[in-house]
Amino acid sequence: MPSLLQNASRRTAEHVPVLADEVRKLLAAQPGETVVDATFGAGGHASMLCADLRGEGRFIAVDRDPDVRPFFERFQRECRVQTRFLRGDFSVVLGQLAQNGVAADAILLDLGISSMQIDRPERGFSYAVDAPLDMRMDPSAPRAARDIVNEEDERELALIFRRYGEERFARPIARAIVRKRKERPFERTFELVETIRAAIPAPRRFGDGHPAKRVFQALRIAVNEELDALERALPSAVEMLKPGGRLAVISFHSLEDRIVKRFFAAEARGCDCPPDLPVCVCGKEPRVRLVTRKAVRPSPDEVAANVHSASARLRVAAKAG
Repeated sequence: MPSLLQNASRRTAEHVPVLADEVRKLLAAQPGETVVDATFGAGGHASMLCADLRGEGRFIAVDRDPDVRPFFERFQRECRVQTRFLRGDFSVVLGQLAQNGVAADAILLDLGISSMQIDRPERGFSYAVDAPLDMRMDPSAPRAARDIVNEEDERELALIFRRYGEERFARPIARAIVRKRKERPFERTFELVETIRAAIPAPRRFGDGHPAKRVFQALRIAVNEELDALERALPSAVEMLKPGGRLAVISFHSLEDRIVKRFFAAEARGCDCPPDLPVCVCGKEPRVRLVTRKAVRPSPDEVAANVHSASARLRVAAKAG
């Protein structure tokens, strides 16, 4: 029978987990520990972390996407420890676990979109395939990308594109969308792609990636409230950790990485008194220590093997005490 690591390698070929070796080394799961993968996806990281438990311990998997259930069931058959799957927004689930006194030795947050979501055209995440304009990680969520595109006014659309996608042509793109939807509402991804392409000055349509890349990123973040969820999840994750427990976060764009960097720095500093005070009066102690002083980035070999890993950034902190 194939080992868990062999099965992990097979799954890696199907759905490549980024920075897998680095995550495994820095989280350093040990037999008997409790590991939480708060963004389970296809289970690539989970299989490697579970192998390090060597049949002793507990593994909690969390994901809001119902399509991960078959992947978890396969993982559950292969992982020889107590396993549990919790479906929901990781910020909500981690908060509930913390409130119920669940303690973890290692927690992983692998942010962004999973390959299986991109690989299913009907989910509408990709600008490269014509599909319904959806982008919901949880298909039961009330608002899809088409609702934002068809309902928000020009000012709000431009704000979304600029804030979440760092799109320099946010205003003309928003204006073009509002003008186009007067003819008929947007329903499919290619309708939006063509509108974006036409709104960008011709010399800027080539180079620096696909012209719709930033708008699609912005819509996905807005639809799934990704940045708000991250800001809510980080304090709950730290609260859940046992003393010495490790929290690893993989981000894929500067907005996410900035949130993680600032949160870790503030938690490692402790005192938040104004700098002009001669002594600390707040009494706050550092809650974490930084395991990684700088973000860990994928090696050139990994980027060559998996281009989707190029923007990945890994930061790790350990609970103080």
